[in-house]
Amino acid sequence: MATERRLAAIMFTDLADYSGAAQRDERRALALLRDQEELVRPIFAQHRGREVKSTGDGFLVEFDSALHAVECGQAIARAVSDRNDQRTEAPLRVRIGIHLGDVEERDGDIFGDAVNIASRVESAGEPGYVYISGPVYEQVRNKVPFGFEHLPPAQLKHIEQPIELYRTRPSEAPRASDRSVRDRHRIAVLPLTNISPDAKDEYIADGLTEELIGSLSRLRELRVVARTSVAQYKATPKSVEQIGRELGVGSVLEGSVRKAGSRLRIRLQLVDSGSQEPLWAGTFDRDLTDVFALETEIADRTADALRLQMLGGPREGRARTAPSPEAFESYLKGVHASREYGSWHNAEEFGKSIQFFEAAIAQDPEFALPYATLGNAYIAASGLALEASAAFAKARPLIARALELDPESADAHAALGNLALQAEHNWAEAEREFRRAISLNPSLSSARFWFANLLMTQQRFEEAEVETRTVAELDPFWEHGQAMRIQLAYFRDDFETAITLAQKAVDRARASALVYVNLGLLYASAGQLEEARREAARAEALATPQDRALLALLLALLGEPTEARAEAERLSRATGWVNLSHLAALWATVGEFDRALGCLEQDVGSKTPSLPFSYLTMALVPLRTDPRFLKLLNQLGLPTTFRNRPRLDWDGSRWVPVLLGEPDTPESGPASSGS
Repeated sequence: MATERRLAAIMFTDLADYSGAAQRDERRALALLRDQEELVRPIFAQHRGREVKSTGDGFLVEFDSALHAVECGQAIARAVSDRNDQRTEAPLRVRIGIHLGDVEERDGDIFGDAVNIASRVESAGEPGYVYISGPVYEQVRNKVPFGFEHLPPAQLKHIEQPIELYRTRPSEAPRASDRSVRDRHRIAVLPLTNISPDAKDEYIADGLTEELIGSLSRLRELRVVARTSVAQYKATPKSVEQIGRELGVGSVLEGSVRKAGSRLRIRLQLVDSGSQEPLWAGTFDRDLTDVFALETEIADRTADALRLQMLGGPREGRARTAPSPEAFESYLKGVHASREYGSWHNAEEFGKSIQFFEAAIAQDPEFALPYATLGNAYIAASGLALEASAAFAKARPLIARALELDPESADAHAALGNLALQAEHNWAEAEREFRRAISLNPSLSSARFWFANLLMTQQRFEEAEVETRTVAELDPFWEHGQAMRIQLAYFRDDFETAITLAQKAVDRARASALVYVNLGLLYASAGQLEEARREAARAEALATPQDRALLALLLALLGEPTEARAEAERLSRATGWVNLSHLAALWATVGEFDRALGCLEQDVGSKTPSLPFSYLTMALVPLRTDPRFLKLLNQLGLPTTFRNRPRLDWDGSRWVPVLLGEPDTPESGPASSGS
């Protein structure tokens, strides 16, 4: 029997109290049932819904998008409302519930917890409303031109955990003419152009761009594209229409900055990316006496203007104390330097960037922003420019001080969550902090990125899918966000999607051994060994000494263990820091499971174990039933059952493809585990 697992938006509809109506007047009840079928079936098709089956008095419908499902639900609610207004016979009382989650298809039907939850969401609702779960709300809240009422968490029948519920009314449903208004809530702030005579004044334009992104991101009704994805459009010849299409936004804010002596002129314009018609414009002429106060004022006034223009309400926010002009100038130069020198991958570049943040702190110790930014930077540099435990030790007091100065700093809460995730493995605390950061700044893609990593570590793949999709919307060109989508598809055993995304990444990236090895590992995971060998050959032609360990792992999976064994022996003798989970993977690929487990036990005994971020990888699959391995997972509070299984496994002497339809976990572990 063929099965297929995938993420889907699931809708249930039914007629409220249909059984009672049939008992009272069967003929009239059947007429209502026919009315419902004639009304809703065309609407399913219009919104790309697949009718899975009739449930007697309603329907189970599957959508490939939460947005399509909600738009379909609203269209049904409006159609039912219009029908009831125009006809005098008994009204249709339709309930609608929508949930987003993982489903399994068997013989055309769909099964799974997500289907059960969607059914309970629908049955908990009242006729005339569309009820949606929290994961659906996170996907659609800024993509539709109507509001949602947040209901108290509901304890649904036979569902263990309370479910977040939202509802909206049919009178708020969108019409086709509203679509352009809806799209405008997705905004890109293009890097402002420095047209000053002195090129050194570039940092002012960069700083104002940063402030504008920050101020607009705090408007919960908007989705603002992250800085990393808009940076490529600096001085671009591309049109607003093309930029809007590439970023998937309906509005673009652009402008220029000109400094002459002590005077500053800033011009801003909000443009509809489809029609290229201006929606708002503002010009600011100021004396350059306090850079921070000036840029904060302009950013906040712009946010106020856009909120009134697009959302019709006053702006929420908290007043910020202006730092000294010198400190803010140093902070802006730090932001500019971090973009110029890279992303904290080596000690020299890291030092060039952080000196400005350290200067800002020294110049104004009450200025919160550089503390949070520098704390984030140390975490990003852990294991790269700095040894991990030393980086975490530097980050902790900086983040604590940032939160002391500004308890509502989304960046600081995200960094605190990342510390809990990477340094302390306190999963509950990490989740609290990531959720807090996202509530403070829903457009903070870095917080969502690390939250998705946490969810993947816990094998909460459906929830991780929601966050990765949001990251892709907020920051479509961020390479780390793209890599996370590949990793999640791999963890979900969706090898076709993972390989497709990886092939696109290879096409975009500069040719290197690393990109070919990563694609080869995905092919091997899918059991496509010829394709994996092709990528290994491409990688060997370009490999540097730093690439040899990962390439050796791929070759071992392809039946060529000599190099992996030599690399594992070399790393075992190394005197410097070694990633022990990587070393364990090498030993596991050559069948040395005792040595692999020994490395993992050392790793978990260290202050900064890496096993939480590697335990689901293919090389460690043969260890999944070993008591020593399961004990380590228990020590770290990680799941000891597995929802993914690559299509390559150890048969006792070599790696062989796994046939589809076998059990989800290996039936036998390594021959010798020392347990």
